[in-house]
Amino acid sequence: MAEEYKIPPGAKVFRYKLDFYYQQSLFYLVTLVLYAGIRGTFTFERLPSLVQDPILYIIIFFVLVSFLVLTLNKMRDRKLVLTDEKIIFHHRYHDREIPIDAIEWLHIGRERRVQTAGRSQVIVFKMKERRRLFRIRVGRYEREKDLVREIQAVAQRVPKGKRFSFGTA
Repeated sequence: MAEEYKIPPGAKVFRYKLDFYYQQSLFYLVTLVLYAGIRGTFTFERLPSLVQDPILYIIIFFVLVSFLVLTLNKMRDRKLVLTDEKIIFHHRYHDREIPIDAIEWLHIGRERRVQTAGRSQVIVFKMKERRRLFRIRVGRYEREKDLVREIQAVAQRVPKGKRFSFGTA
């Protein structure tokens, strides 16, 4: 079993939202119940029997996959942990720690094409020894306003990034 994660004292913890996965699973389950209920109640001469109905098996497949994805994301236990010295991307099997002094620049902005949980706000930063950028989509974490406020406090200690237009062609 994985060792329990020790949160540093004074750290701010933002859990990854699973709302979408719950809604998706519930939607597919309700669809399955309604379809099976309607197909089991009425007889349609042109359609195959309920046991041979391929649509029923497709819906069952979607229900199983959605519950599997929900379970895997729940087990993964993703969190974003902010301390005075570092930003930690935590999940059950791995922690990625980014010291704040290793951040070359940081930008808080909006993505035009991507909306997560109704929010289009994104935090992008680049480390000094890494080519690729880190992107935090604010809408994917609980307490979005607190997260932005905490990142703005970090941004005051880090150089600002260039103006980006995320999501444009």
